[in-house]
Amino acid sequence: MAYFKPGTDNRTQEEREADEIRRVRLPRNGEILGLLTARLGSSRCRIQCLDGKERICRIPGRLKRSLWVRENDIVLIEPWEFGGDEKGDIIFKYRPIQAKWLRNKGYLKDLENQDEF
Repeated sequence: MAYFKPGTDNRTQEEREADEIRRVRLPRNGEILGLLTARLGSSRCRIQCLDGKERICRIPGRLKRSLWVRENDIVLIEPWEFGGDEKGDIIFKYRPIQAKWLRNKGYLKDLENQDEF
């Protein structure tokens, strides 16, 4: 009988990846997918959105400690009601396997055409 540490995940890498792919969050109610192009400091980022606009987005206070982003990450943003063409909030970051799934299903087709991805 093999001994496993308590609290460890005994599944294989494939089983964990299949679990992540099943739960990909898609945009709804005005949310937009985007590519993080630059970190600007103080929880603000420049995002190239799928609707062709570039927005300055911030990470809201409730997510500041739990949401770590880097350049070239695929994120889900919510444009502001006022100044929605220029500003927004980052509400979700996709993991690499989730971004790959979005790319394969055609959700990121517009970003790939812009040669920035």
